[in-house]
Amino acid sequence: MAENSLLSKVLGLQEKYQSLQDQLSDPDVISDMKKFVQLNKQYKELSPVIRAGQEYKMMLDELDMAKDIIANEKDEDLRAMAKEQIAEIEPKLPEMEQNIKLLLIPADPEDEKNAIVEIRGGAGGDEAAIFAGDLFRMYSKYIEVKGWKLEVTSQSEGTAGGFKEIVFKVSGEKVYGTLKYESGVHRVQRVPQTETQGRVQTSAASVAVLPEAGEFDIELNMGDIRKDLFCASGPGGQGVNTTYSAVRLTHIPSGIVVQCQEERSQLKNYDRALSELRTRLYNMEYEKYLEGISAKRKTMVSTGDRSAKIRTYNYQQSRVTDHRIGYTMYNLPVFMDGSIQEVIDQLVIAENAERLKAAGEE
Repeated sequence: MAENSLLSKVLGLQEKYQSLQDQLSDPDVISDMKKFVQLNKQYKELSPVIRAGQEYKMMLDELDMAKDIIANEKDEDLRAMAKEQIAEIEPKLPEMEQNIKLLLIPADPEDEKNAIVEIRGGAGGDEAAIFAGDLFRMYSKYIEVKGWKLEVTSQSEGTAGGFKEIVFKVSGEKVYGTLKYESGVHRVQRVPQTETQGRVQTSAASVAVLPEAGEFDIELNMGDIRKDLFCASGPGGQGVNTTYSAVRLTHIPSGIVVQCQEERSQLKNYDRALSELRTRLYNMEYEKYLEGISAKRKTMVSTGDRSAKIRTYNYQQSRVTDHRIGYTMYNLPVFMDGSIQEVIDQLVIAENAERLKAAGEE
């Protein structure tokens, strides 16, 4: 039976799960932090499927017992109770099986990570920068509702408001796995604040969501990094433009440049800039992973192509349309106020359907 085949796959992982549990309590492993982190990550990834498998097995065992009672017992009360139990268990099994199938497919290894998010005004001049500011406010509200932490790394304000570019880190539970669907080009259609004749204009801003690289994800050769200090600019009181607290790091082999000026402390700015640099270097390899997935199946996650238009915000019609899944809602003010969970949920459902389809074809 198909369910027994599914169950055998899960139970086959229990030996590996137990082995990981044993290794994580081994003093030699505990003393090797890099190995401990890697094994602990594997252990956490296996835990949900092992729990789901154990619950599924318990349900199947109860179902077998109930069927056995009906087949062999003459007591009508026991038979009636067994029938009720079967009627309760059987409808639950297909959903449990679907969940286990998904859990058995290797998840994106980066889903549990924090994220570095970059919003950049695109075509549309001042209006694009204003829209980038609107997107930042939308994500800020959403992040607040989720109970996550937001830290701005760097920002360049637009001349008429908003941001030419803003980079920030989001910390919390499964941040990247949630926000990764926001990567791509966001297009806005509205009458800009800067438009005097009331004409609708189309502008755009790009969003890039990167999984934050951990200390053990990539090894940096500090000899490859040039560090420059400069005075912070923008609002901030007496400390601005008087102390060299802002930090710019250049990774010479790749040409990647990052900077941070949001903290008064040079050391804190350096730590944040180093974290972002590590993330951007790590992301170069991660994009190859995304491209590999895209070659096998349709994916809802952008591979970083800034020409990939994912969503349109039409203010005249109060409409938001996500082009990847054909999702449309007509309550734009609420969406822009951070209520974006519904569209993310729909993208996750579509992504999971593609993962199941691809797994079935292998």
